[in-house]
Amino acid sequence: MKVEIQPDVRETAARLGADVPYALKAVAGQLADDPDIGRPSGLPGMLTVTVNGDMFDDCPDLSVGYLREPDRIEIRFLEALPSPEISADAPDQEQHQEQRRDEYPPDGVVGAAATVREVADAWRRITGWLKQHAPDSYAALRAGASPASIAALEEDLGIPIPVELRTLWMLTGGDDGADGWGCLPGNRALMNLDAVAARYRLKTDAQTQQDVLNAGRPEEERITVWEATRIPVIALGPADHTMGLYLDAATGYLGFFSREVETPGDVLDTLVTYLEETADMLEAPALAARDKPGLIGGTLIWLSSINPAHEERWQPLSS
Repeated sequence: MKVEIQPDVRETAARLGADVPYALKAVAGQLADDPDIGRPSGLPGMLTVTVNGDMFDDCPDLSVGYLREPDRIEIRFLEALPSPEISADAPDQEQHQEQRRDEYPPDGVVGAAATVREVADAWRRITGWLKQHAPDSYAALRAGASPASIAALEEDLGIPIPVELRTLWMLTGGDDGADGWGCLPGNRALMNLDAVAARYRLKTDAQTQQDVLNAGRPEEERITVWEATRIPVIALGPADHTMGLYLDAATGYLGFFSREVETPGDVLDTLVTYLEETADMLEAPALAARDKPGLIGGTLIWLSSINPAHEERWQPLSS
């Protein structure tokens, strides 16, 4: 069984103690031999296993969370567990502490694991629909990005990539578009990692230039072009990255970006709700509110930004 350890988990291990990386490798080796040694966390596919830190010189007790798939295991979370105070009734305390660990996995593990599952489920609904009804659009989706490439992008951006975006990129590394059309509402396209890095650099460079000008302006007249926590995610089209949607790593919400100075606008969605609504519109087009999906041959085309020259060929989806 193949076992993968996420880069952020390795970084966490290095911070928790000198021997924690060795403990993590030991857990990975055990999981390779017996993928089901963990206990259910109450979330589909997510298991947790605890590590006794006394087995190592510089290692606290650990909780390790992993996703179990048919052909692979992905270790996604690592947390140090608090050491219980030892008293006269220490055996009872230790037994109770172990029971609490089994019944209640760490909040960070539960919340992030739920997000992973929600993104994966929504994206699989979208790609399942594309594979059946719009094979050209399905074929334009790239294979999932590797953890190493996502880690390299994270280092390039200099900010943590949210778990929902990391999950989506591991499912697909971008949308090259079918006949120039992206598969997301408005015929937008998920940006590949190189495009994300390039657009982020352009926007941060523009803000750096503005900061020079802002130094001579009163505070109320200073202009913000770009916030460092914004990660470009979805472009206007496969070949047009000048406009689109970003994910704010600080707030978790999507917002618009364009060539111009960014101005505050309505909050759109989280990435999860955006993907879920896209899947809903494909599966129940009669109820679609934001945009109307249809087909031209084997390509998914959304009505809101269709070229007038193609309108006669566009076929709305039946309910």
